[in-house]
Amino acid sequence: MAYLQQQQLQQQLILQQQQLQQQQQDVRIAHEKVEQQRLQLEEQERQVAQLRARIAVLEGGPVVQRQGAGGSTVDDFSIKNAASQLDKLIGRWAAETVRQPPVSLEALSRAVLSDIIPGLDASQISATSMQTQYYLRHAMTETISEGVINCLIITNSSDANVQLTRIHEHIFARDPTVASVWRRQTFSAAVEKCTPEMSLSILYEQIPELMKHLNGTLPTSGGSSVLEHAYSFSRMLHGSSSHSGDAFYRAFVPEIGSTLDPRQIELVKRCVRSEQGTLDRVGATIFPGLVKVSRGPQLPSGQYGSNVQV
Repeated sequence: MAYLQQQQLQQQLILQQQQLQQQQQDVRIAHEKVEQQRLQLEEQERQVAQLRARIAVLEGGPVVQRQGAGGSTVDDFSIKNAASQLDKLIGRWAAETVRQPPVSLEALSRAVLSDIIPGLDASQISATSMQTQYYLRHAMTETISEGVINCLIITNSSDANVQLTRIHEHIFARDPTVASVWRRQTFSAAVEKCTPEMSLSILYEQIPELMKHLNGTLPTSGGSSVLEHAYSFSRMLHGSSSHSGDAFYRAFVPEIGSTLDPRQIELVKRCVRSEQGTLDRVGATIFPGLVKVSRGPQLPSGQYGSNVQV
């Protein structure tokens, strides 16, 4: 009798496992279909944007004034599309690192917090896998912001890139239009991609403690380097001749624990506190914010002010 009951229980367990596997497969198929539909919509939007740009050229009007759905220009769509791809790559890398961590999750979290919050005593900090994943995303976001987007990568030399960035800032302060021409011409002769040596240099400069725990390996996902994609994104922002006027893009990352401003930060999930008007603080940033800086009114000193659009 007991043997029959045991067999029945085993059969029920096997049946439940099969049902669970079937449900998981159905969910995966549904996700794949949704992703395919999203890609098709993005492709349709891209084609529509190209058609609008073509029509604008044929009508003799400036392309940058032609707007697509939702008031976004063609350039805005390109930026959002590229940012979305980079954001997914960062997320996959963080998830894979947490899934197969080279050290304990606590050690990873402490390393990240030590890098992004100087002087913090992280020895007693513990974190869940979800918290560690978002700490990693924040660290990579800050690395891309400060080491790639805000530092013009023209050569394979970090010192030369810093000097070129300073030169650009000086030109931009005097005449944004000249700076825009200088930037496009300079990027036309820039390195084609961010080499592994250059990527490691940026990573060790921005997140040295985390890199020690990652054993000096480059952040990749599915064979794609996060820093290479970040460089391509930065090059699109700074080197394209299709951007509106003399605008220049800078990235920013709110500090962990700083006051959250929902007007300048795109929330992943709607925050109840912000809706109620109560104070909330930043937990982690998963992608850099972008600020478009363009020419403002001329100042008495002869230089130009800045118009900033977040």
